[in-house]
Amino acid sequence: MVETHRRLYNACLEQRKLAYELDGVSLNYAHQSSWFKNQRLVNKWFEKLNFSSAQATMRRLDRSFQAFFRRIKTGDKPGYPRFKAQGRFDSVEFPSYGDGIRLLPTGKLRVQHVGLVKCKAHRPVEGEVKTATLKLEGDKWHVILSCDLGEVVMPASNNPPVGIDVGLESFLTTSDGHHEPNPRYLTSELPALRRAGRAVSRKKKGGKNRKKAAKNLRRLYAKVKNLRRDHGHKTALNLCRRYGFIAVEGLNIKGMVRNHRLSRAIADASWGGFLATLRHKAESAGVSVVEVNPCMTSQTCSGCGCEVRKKLSVRVHRCPHCGLVLHRDINAARNILARALRARTEPVGVNGKTVSVA
Repeated sequence: MVETHRRLYNACLEQRKLAYELDGVSLNYAHQSSWFKNQRLVNKWFEKLNFSSAQATMRRLDRSFQAFFRRIKTGDKPGYPRFKAQGRFDSVEFPSYGDGIRLLPTGKLRVQHVGLVKCKAHRPVEGEVKTATLKLEGDKWHVILSCDLGEVVMPASNNPPVGIDVGLESFLTTSDGHHEPNPRYLTSELPALRRAGRAVSRKKKGGKNRKKAAKNLRRLYAKVKNLRRDHGHKTALNLCRRYGFIAVEGLNIKGMVRNHRLSRAIADASWGGFLATLRHKAESAGVSVVEVNPCMTSQTCSGCGCEVRKKLSVRVHRCPHCGLVLHRDINAARNILARALRARTEPVGVNGKTVSVA
């Protein structure tokens, strides 16, 4: 089923490419949905696909082209949509739950033209299920259910505020002096990943042994990804339980990874995934998360507010004006918290009006 979806994606991409190169015509989702409806009558493989899931695959390509044109307008690197090679298409979306896929009370998953599949539930399903997605990660299949819980009002937390500074020496440092160790999962698995990568390159292309080696490589990368995700969830949950107001930096991670010396370490820390998890958990716990401008948070003294310049290698903040001495990350975390608290109370101009940032 996934292979048929991959071929449908590539066929639609080829249509768009040829239509523009030969006739100067830009096809859209409506054209290709009509084409697929007729194609199902003559193609036995397309006939076996759930129609709404096939439409979701064509919409996926349509979103790729929309993003491509948007990047052209903004002057970014265009990134023309690519054909999906075998093994590079690993998910199928069912946009209407119950149409082609359903989780039965017995705990098994019924998939159209596939049958009953044993399912190990991560947790009970809450609310109304809206969409379902089948996804292959490594060598394991997952079904992802998107649920509507309705309007849920959470009372605001009364816990104390905190500022956090993410980094590489420590995963994060709080304004009250706590350092969360950086686990560096990719670094610890790098020898095994390199061996697995060399094993793939030695195998003949198209052979069974190469597929086995590639499967092992995917499994190792999935392990690193799951460890990062687990660490991010546990760290975010701990913060939401201890604090009621969390101040973080609005980092430009995309620009930071351009530093070739630190790019691997920054990617291994997965700050973006952690901050997204933190916002999600904070919203469900009644905790406020405020982003502030990260500029000069490490170069400003949290005691007197004077500028104290220092290189990245200098890990201790020493203020010659007020005599404050503490770890540079703690100093930065205190500045982050102070900026966020000021943003809650100071008026800001929006469209000529004065409003208060909450």
